[in-house]
Amino acid sequence: MSDEDSSAYGINKNNDSGPGPQLMGADTLIGNDVYNQADEDLGDIKEIMLDMESGKIAYAVLSYGGVLGIGEKLFAVPWGALTLDTKNKRFILNVEKDRLENAPGFDKDKWPDKAHPSWTYEA
Repeated sequence: MSDEDSSAYGINKNNDSGPGPQLMGADTLIGNDVYNQADEDLGDIKEIMLDMESGKIAYAVLSYGGVLGIGEKLFAVPWGALTLDTKNKRFILNVEKDRLENAPGFDKDKWPDKAHPSWTYEA
């Protein structure tokens, strides 16, 4: 197993041994591609945000479009809306690509306010 195949703590990313799709390190998921059910590329996971009070995942940050971070849109995606596709080593999100193209997203310097009453997330 090469260094690229394991995390800094020796967790095997190829799932030959150790934790695997039921228990994974967040760093093994950041950068994973996100596709929809029509097999369209929606972007990739830039960050996984934790609710430090509850200890649960609040949301994943989906980066859509742009080149080298320029012109990209960021979206807060509830964790429960993502399905891990272990065969293709990516996530599936049930959303049409044109919906992301037309949605405002959020700015990299102004992240969503989880305290806002309309904000909800899956455990």
